[in-house]
Amino acid sequence: MSKGPIEFYYDFSSPYGYIGAMRIEDIAAAHDREILWRPILLGVIFKATNSAPLMHVPLKGEYSKHDFARTARYYNVPYKLPSKFPIASQAPARGHYWLEEQDKGLAKRFSLAVFNAYFVEDKDVSSPEVAADIAHALGVDRAAFLEAIQAPEIKQRLKDETQAAVDKGVCGSPFFIVDGEPFWGSDRLPMLSAWLERGGW
Repeated sequence: MSKGPIEFYYDFSSPYGYIGAMRIEDIAAAHDREILWRPILLGVIFKATNSAPLMHVPLKGEYSKHDFARTARYYNVPYKLPSKFPIASQAPARGHYWLEEQDKGLAKRFSLAVFNAYFVEDKDVSSPEVAADIAHALGVDRAAFLEAIQAPEIKQRLKDETQAAVDKGVCGSPFFIVDGEPFWGSDRLPMLSAWLERGGW
């Protein structure tokens, strides 16, 4: 029986989403699983869960800043808190889905490059121009990218993917679903790996 993919939901403004993106490929490869890369909009998730960004919550904000960096060190992932944080991630998220329609591998590389640009190089990836620069570095026509992320069908694709995530119970970033089993958070990566190793419990 063929093995199903790991569904990976993330927002480009999420430090934990970034850490998840840096680690999930190793886990997937170790267990012969593909990954479905699914950028979403956390703002929609927050509305659905009646919650708010951690940085906006009293007490949790300062702890979260500390934990972002500590978790990155734990997973040996380069990281620094961006000077503009959090951000709206529509531009790169739309870009991912446009690229995916042409080349799934290219879309994945774009997502990884966006995360690196934001959480390592401190670039404002909410800017369509910055997102286009990242795509251009991967060989994508810059003008075509900028036009595509304003196309109604691409805007709708992101809305549909985000709503589909909500309908599946996705409540944060990163969120993984494997064989119907949900895992929320980069701190669940070891459990996700063990689940794949043991076939569940």
